[in-house]
Amino acid sequence: MRVKDLFVTRSVSDLVADSEGEGEKLRRSIGPVALTALGVGAIIGTGIFVVIGEGAKLAGPSLFIAFIIAAVTCAFSALSYAELASSVPVSGSAYTFSYATLGELVAFIIGWDLILEYGVSVAAVAVGWGGNVNEFLKATFGFVLPDAISKSPSEGGVFNIPAVFIVLLISVLLTLGTRESARLNAIMVVIKILILLFFIVVAFTSFHSGNFEPFAPEGFGGIASAAGVIFFAYIGFDAVTTASEESKNPSRDLPIAIIGSLVISTVLYVLVAVAAVGVAPVDTLSGSDAPLAAALNEGAGIPWAGGLLAAGALIAITSVVLVIMYGQTRIFFAMCRDGLLPRRLAKVHPRYGTPARLTLGFGVLIAILAALVPLDEIVKLVNIGTLFAFVLVNVGVIVLRRTRPDMPRPFRVPGVPVIPIIGILLCGYLIAQLPWETWLRFVVWLVIGLIIYFGYSIRHSRVRLGEKADAPSVEKA
Repeated sequence: MRVKDLFVTRSVSDLVADSEGEGEKLRRSIGPVALTALGVGAIIGTGIFVVIGEGAKLAGPSLFIAFIIAAVTCAFSALSYAELASSVPVSGSAYTFSYATLGELVAFIIGWDLILEYGVSVAAVAVGWGGNVNEFLKATFGFVLPDAISKSPSEGGVFNIPAVFIVLLISVLLTLGTRESARLNAIMVVIKILILLFFIVVAFTSFHSGNFEPFAPEGFGGIASAAGVIFFAYIGFDAVTTASEESKNPSRDLPIAIIGSLVISTVLYVLVAVAAVGVAPVDTLSGSDAPLAAALNEGAGIPWAGGLLAAGALIAITSVVLVIMYGQTRIFFAMCRDGLLPRRLAKVHPRYGTPARLTLGFGVLIAILAALVPLDEIVKLVNIGTLFAFVLVNVGVIVLRRTRPDMPRPFRVPGVPVIPIIGILLCGYLIAQLPWETWLRFVVWLVIGLIIYFGYSIRHSRVRLGEKADAPSVEKA
């Protein structure tokens, strides 16, 4: 086999045609509001309810600037996602975009890595959900679940039942229908936004400007370090692109949802950061596992707010589980439909219009992981795949502008190639800051994926099967 054959690409028209195939066609049922809610649902979760405390340790009162820097970093990649999502309205996100621009091998690598990133993220967030159940029960009713049924074996428990419950519940909801799941997510998004607005209003009524001194105790270095931590609170807007194939009008709605969800989340993040520092000293935020509840309790003297904020965290994390798990199943679905993984898993349920078999299978696997494995360390290792995907999406915009200059682009990134290059450099900088353990995990998972690719995928790829039949849909990179 020639090396260049590993980088066979698929035309956009071919990808769209495949998405209309009998038995593998997803139902178009999501509008722009629901799409934007998916993005907000994926972004606003543990990032604002928990990570804000970690950021406060590093940036001090200048915490809100770190949120702005992280948002700007995401914005460059969000623009590239918007262009490709509107031009290639097919399920699969960065995997599909890479297949259309950089070739099959690169697409498989990023798709394979995103499956792990999304799966571990769902399990980790589910464990966090279980922890917040205890916070809610403690704040509201004065008791907590026994460790035996709420923690993993290595943490002194036996089985994390709350984590298993939320994963299996979301799996069933996603199986029953995308439109129904999107509606539920939209309701949860509205509730958690209202809770955050409640926090902002109450905090500003007890605002103390003296809490902002000294403004940046660790200088810009502290702000930059905080931005590196907080950056991952924004990851989630890319999950919107996994819904491309189920969007009613993807060319118009996807760019609105991608950019809109990022803007809404950024405004809320900045306001919450300013309000949190204004109502309570930085030490209060950085010293608590529930920083927002602690801020209202100690800064505003409202102890009952702890229960409300804990409930808000539960709702926020539930919507994150829903959207990220949705995204994972759609990426795997796209890879199966392309023949890179077993195609029988890409069958769509005739009644529900969802990949039911695939969704329930992932639900069981993730539930087992969430029940038995402590993910406080693993969760630190899930970021490299997402950043790598951001890099490839930016590269994909540049490549398609050269190879397919006449392709319809309902949304166009301004200033190409400068804007995508800035996005690549910013993501590359953050990747370089990741610990060696992250790189080791990435390499191990990559080796496993390459074994599958050269042992199975390369012989079952629909592109290669079509190539043997002289199908006109294959383009060579």
